[in-house]
Amino acid sequence: MILAPIILGICLLCASCEKDSAPVQVEETRPLTTKDSDPKLFATSDERFRNAQPSPVKGSPPESWLVLPPAQFRELNYRFGESGMGEVYVSIASGSVPDNVNRWRGQLGAAPLAPDEFDAAQKTPIAGMEGVWVQASGDYASGIGTPAKRGFGLAGVIAQMGGRILTVKMVGPEAEVEAEKPALKAFAASLEIIR
Repeated sequence: MILAPIILGICLLCASCEKDSAPVQVEETRPLTTKDSDPKLFATSDERFRNAQPSPVKGSPPESWLVLPPAQFRELNYRFGESGMGEVYVSIASGSVPDNVNRWRGQLGAAPLAPDEFDAAQKTPIAGMEGVWVQASGDYASGIGTPAKRGFGLAGVIAQMGGRILTVKMVGPEAEVEAEKPALKAFAASLEIIR
């Protein structure tokens, strides 16, 4: 006897779900946009990220580096090393070369360079200019709220470029950074400013 009301309720529910048999008519249209196009296979990072501007820097990274999409403050972006923790990126920023050299060194607990030490720092080519070679090792505190990473190394190049600076920064486990230093120098020398 209890089943009769339940079956009746189900029948009424199903009857109310019957589709309207009137045809649907489209009365408005819109112009096609780039989102309506077919996806492009093997697209570059610039092509995949529609709102991204093409990088103003290009270079020839080693084949062993994994190319990543550009990110905020990273015109070119890579991963390297067996641990998967090594990062290399190219930035165009503001500030002075000495301030940025000392900020990078400070991220690994290294003392800032005095003016005479800075003047004597090793120089290396970057994008047709002379840049300052930076290196340090220790516990890496990037300054973005993450805990320090023990046993890290840093290597990079910073050069003045008009009113801005061009930087190539490599951080990762110390042994992996040490092994990649020659590749980093070659990469920095290969860089070109394209706009």
